[in-house]
Amino acid sequence: MTALENPARRADGPGRPPRRVPFPVVDEVSRHCRQEQEPETVHIEVHLPGTPDPERLRTAFGEALRRHPRILVREARGPWYRRRYEWELTDGPDVEVVAFPAPERDALKRARERSLRDAPPLTASPPIRLEVVADPEGEHGATVLFLTINHTALDGPACLRVLATAAELYGGRDNAPAAPPTRAPVPADASRAPEQRAGGTGSPWAAPARVAHGTPETAPGNGMLVVELPVPRRPKGAPYTVNDQLMVATALMIAHWNREHGAKPKPLRITMPVDDRPRDMSMPIGNGTRLVEVPFTAAELLPKVSGGGAGGPEELRPEEILELLRRTSDRTRALKALSRPQLGHGAALLTAPVVPVALRAALTRGLRRAAAPWTSTTLLSNIGRVPYALDFGDAGAATAVWFSAPARMPRGLTVTTASTAGRLHLALRWSRTLLGHGDGARLRDLFEHYLHATQDLHPTTEGGGS
Repeated sequence: MTALENPARRADGPGRPPRRVPFPVVDEVSRHCRQEQEPETVHIEVHLPGTPDPERLRTAFGEALRRHPRILVREARGPWYRRRYEWELTDGPDVEVVAFPAPERDALKRARERSLRDAPPLTASPPIRLEVVADPEGEHGATVLFLTINHTALDGPACLRVLATAAELYGGRDNAPAAPPTRAPVPADASRAPEQRAGGTGSPWAAPARVAHGTPETAPGNGMLVVELPVPRRPKGAPYTVNDQLMVATALMIAHWNREHGAKPKPLRITMPVDDRPRDMSMPIGNGTRLVEVPFTAAELLPKVSGGGAGGPEELRPEEILELLRRTSDRTRALKALSRPQLGHGAALLTAPVVPVALRAALTRGLRRAAAPWTSTTLLSNIGRVPYALDFGDAGAATAVWFSAPARMPRGLTVTTASTAGRLHLALRWSRTLLGHGDGARLRDLFEHYLHATQDLHPTTEGGGS
């Protein structure tokens, strides 16, 4: 039984308090470390070709919440000496969840800003909100559904599951999840355990590279840039996946950015969420991903010889990129095979309810500050192919879906991707104390360049192919 599936304490009957669920480890750590300046929000935007009926959508979304009751929670009050935070499960929403903002100039830009700036409070059930924004001249349709999630309570895939239920209730059409893509089988190295196959890239205690400072903005919070790209091609039967291509493109993007800004080459570590939950109605709702770190050495992100290219004076040759993809594939396979707690054994120990939660909160914040130099370089969250049609009947099916993950320091940059209708939807999100909008545009160009460089690589390119 996972933390998300712990049964609630029953308190049925007149005059009794609502049912309660102790905070799982991920929720507690997030609650300890929250900041008003950079709220931990997850943003999802779903573009529809048509316009949904307001009352039908409110009704469908409200019923979807009731069909996934674990989303109907608020933080329970308690004395300072309590040993756990607890969620109260409610029978329905405390507040109106669905809003239809009045049309305005730059409506999408303003909705994105709200999604990054204003976290739904934990004190009202549910800790999410849905804004329906008109975009009559939009490239991807007439309406955008903006979901803003307080990440202390749940993650993007869980909220997307709830939205898929709402789409089915609204449109009356099947939104069952599609089967996930399969990775080409590769013989495992039976002589080494997954922990050994995931390593081989230096000491895990070495501090990884940080994203070099660009031109920070004066405003607090996060900035974001979204872009649509082609899903990268790969040869049939290739041992690596699109996720591996995205991982390599992210690593090369940051290595190139840091070289441009005079940073000394250092190893990189990229945090990768792994989600093993089913995507059907049985999907546990909450924070259900576990985090692993994919390492890269400084040497493997540098070209063996210099050469020109669209991305700059130093470029890896195709055979070097192909070899990097293979090594990355080995690492991600091995890391996914590991059986570990969501945030590691240290976090599980740190959140053990042996002392009051207020004392654990102070300790957690202190350890987070002390461990900042060893925090991974960035986070790549690849949702993959959106498994639901998100068909809203008369409003149409989703034509584009973007996600973004929080980008607080010390990482200061997150990369989030999803694919819909054969297109890749990329969101770069950054802390404004680290980067500015122009920096985001440069990182976008570098990511696109290196993602293109991972395409159509065949074993025949070894030995100097172009």
